[in-house]
Amino acid sequence: MAEDNTSYQLVTFQLGDELYGVDIMDVKEIVKVQSVRPIPNAPYYVEGIINLRGEIIPIINLHKRFHLQKLVVDNTDDLYDDDEGGFIILDIEGNKIGIIIDRINRVVSVEKGEIKPPPQMISGIGTEYIDGVINQEKSYLIILNTRKMFSARELQKILEPDA
Repeated sequence: MAEDNTSYQLVTFQLGDELYGVDIMDVKEIVKVQSVRPIPNAPYYVEGIINLRGEIIPIINLHKRFHLQKLVVDNTDDLYDDDEGGFIILDIEGNKIGIIIDRINRVVSVEKGEIKPPPQMISGIGTEYIDGVINQEKSYLIILNTRKMFSARELQKILEPDA
């Protein structure tokens, strides 16, 4: 992380019971759930591909990748009646990759001084994928490092599964 007292914006979303954030500069767009086409020989956490306005984008299931439970939505919660999750399209090393999310939250501005180093293990995600943690009123915001979530070799396998 950079020096204290500089701020940046995070797109926050929910995976299971946890709240995660990624740097807004890595996010290309957020799209509603659509049909995902499976691809042969892909890693177990690759759900498949989508066609987004003529561009083929691989879709990654972070629940499978990091062994997380899906969010259980309480139907009595009026706020989320029409919420069905979606995909966040990320730009990783010039490649577009979609990640499945349970619920989009909001864009938040954070001061880098608020970010604490991650504990050794958080909800199945190793610290190598986490930039830090922000303590919130009732929970934590876990900041994911999109550049470290996939090695160069994994990116190649995701983008060219038959290679």
